[in-house]
Amino acid sequence: MLSQANILPTTPMGANLVDGGGATFRLWAPRASAVYVNGSFGGTWQSGQTDDLLMAKDGNGYWTGFIADAKDSDPYHYWVVGSGSSGYKRDPYAREMATDQPFPICCCLIRSSDAYPWHDAQFVTPNFSDMIIYQLHIGTYAPSAPGKASTFLDVIGKIEYLQALGINVLQPLPVDEMESDVSMGYKGADLFSPDFPFVVTDPNALNGYLGNINRMLGNKGCSPLSFNDISTGPAQLKAMVDLCHLYGIAVTFDLVYNHAGGFEGDDDSIYFADRADDPYNPNQSLYFTDQSTAGGLSFALWNEAVSQFLINNASHYIQEFHADGFRCDEISDLLAMNQDSGWSFCCNFTNTVHYLKPRLILNAEYWEGDNPDYFRTTSQILTPTSWGGTGFDVAQADGLRTAVRNAIAQASQGGWANVDFDSIAGNLYPQGLGHGWMAVPCVENHDLVAIGREPRIPALSDGSNSRSWYARSRSRFATGLLMTAPGIPHIFMGQEFLEDKQWNWDPTSPNLIWWAGVDGADQAMVNHLRFTQDLIRLRWNQPAIRGDNVNPFHVHDQNRVIAYHRWLDSGYDVIVVGTLSDSTWWGYQIGFPSGGFWTEVFNSDVYDNWVNPQVAGNGGGVWASGPPMHGFGTSANVVIPANGVVVFARG
Repeated sequence: MLSQANILPTTPMGANLVDGGGATFRLWAPRASAVYVNGSFGGTWQSGQTDDLLMAKDGNGYWTGFIADAKDSDPYHYWVVGSGSSGYKRDPYAREMATDQPFPICCCLIRSSDAYPWHDAQFVTPNFSDMIIYQLHIGTYAPSAPGKASTFLDVIGKIEYLQALGINVLQPLPVDEMESDVSMGYKGADLFSPDFPFVVTDPNALNGYLGNINRMLGNKGCSPLSFNDISTGPAQLKAMVDLCHLYGIAVTFDLVYNHAGGFEGDDDSIYFADRADDPYNPNQSLYFTDQSTAGGLSFALWNEAVSQFLINNASHYIQEFHADGFRCDEISDLLAMNQDSGWSFCCNFTNTVHYLKPRLILNAEYWEGDNPDYFRTTSQILTPTSWGGTGFDVAQADGLRTAVRNAIAQASQGGWANVDFDSIAGNLYPQGLGHGWMAVPCVENHDLVAIGREPRIPALSDGSNSRSWYARSRSRFATGLLMTAPGIPHIFMGQEFLEDKQWNWDPTSPNLIWWAGVDGADQAMVNHLRFTQDLIRLRWNQPAIRGDNVNPFHVHDQNRVIAYHRWLDSGYDVIVVGTLSDSTWWGYQIGFPSGGFWTEVFNSDVYDNWVNPQVAGNGGGVWASGPPMHGFGTSANVVIPANGVVVFARG
């Protein structure tokens, strides 16, 4: 029976267990005339629209109640009576969906917020300048069987691989419950609940995963988990984050607050939550407006309760799942559709999450050209709120990506094609930003190389044969520049080992990562993985590459050569030289910032047919003793391998 006992003004939203037994329930439905809690509590199904299940409404439209028999894992939902219709609604704050009925007519589950035994108390989110991001889609990253969606626990099985790769930030595409099971992830419906396909429910399968999890925990000197510790969807997501942290990898979640949906009618959790009139007019919806993008309807951010719902969602990821940061989808769209209320929301959002976790990284997907009616520069988006900005830390950047991909495409047209190296030079440093690490550049991402869109780098490099020498060497050039330029480099799943297929979010698609190739079936993939691993180690070993300073001191479009200087004021110096010439440059003279011996610390040509028996290299280094050149006091003759990148260092 529902009662008003234990209901306080500070009662949290959704269903929450309380000390001493039972659970409180709280729902925002200001235009509803009645809200009832229905569910199975204490082993007894309680349903209907009777007084003993009726919640109490306050002056702000919040309905509250308490059920003394409620416990963890009990299914429940709300029966909402409104002027437009009456019927069941899922709890917008539900921590997990039940499997009693197919989604979206299923119940919600009561879940404890502190049932998982965390091991990550010593983990510290990396400094922004030290980050290397790896983006993946949970459902297609590591399927355990053909045609079956990959899960949070399958991703755990790849954590040691990711650690060996050298990345330190995992960025999954959105993981909250979607309107459709096969999805890229950008049509969220139940923002507090992990997506069904990413959760393992079979007990026999869970036992198999548990053995590997406890092996990994044991390797770190941590206590094992029990079956019950990973039996729920939230617990499995927590285990993924926990193991990532133990293996030195931060986890940043992808939040989609510029829109939600794909909603039809008024039966979904937040669309027409209070059953108002005219369920086909989005402006009558409690949470939305009629402004929309291709992904769905814009949240009504002018409404304080709606904004707070989203801020509560981000806070939930921090407090429940130990999030280290967020990628925020299409902030440019959010501002275009909401303008001043969108700006206020962004400020309140960033202030709140930074207060909860000061080292948290907030990555805004913001494109200046997408918002002509409400123009703000990326620099303003990344300015602290106390100085008039929105308070994001970093932003997605497409300048280097576009320049490198265009150069690769131009080079693929043949030896006589013009290749624009000036554009690469002009985009090595993120324009208009105060620090290099404020930009997140890439050469592939989930949007760019999705099925039906642009090709992956190997296919872009050679459209006729994505395993040819041209494809292999130009792919090394692209990643070589990405990893040695300023910014937080972003790798998309499979890029590290020469995956050439556009990706598809459907686990039944043939466009999945070919793990067999990197496991030995394709030597080119094996070699490229080694190349990426060593390139990431170079970034770790050379602090100048992680700094702000860059000077593209030699750019020659006809020769297809670029050379740039990376340095720290404390004295570390690195020279990066790259070419998209199909022939090796022997004795190519470039300037050096100081005389003496410069060690060749990296050569991309080594990795072709590893170890390349015909490598074009510099014998371990060069002596800079030539005449002044390119603004430096001395110079040296260097070998630049065809379609290659070489790196020299001293200090």
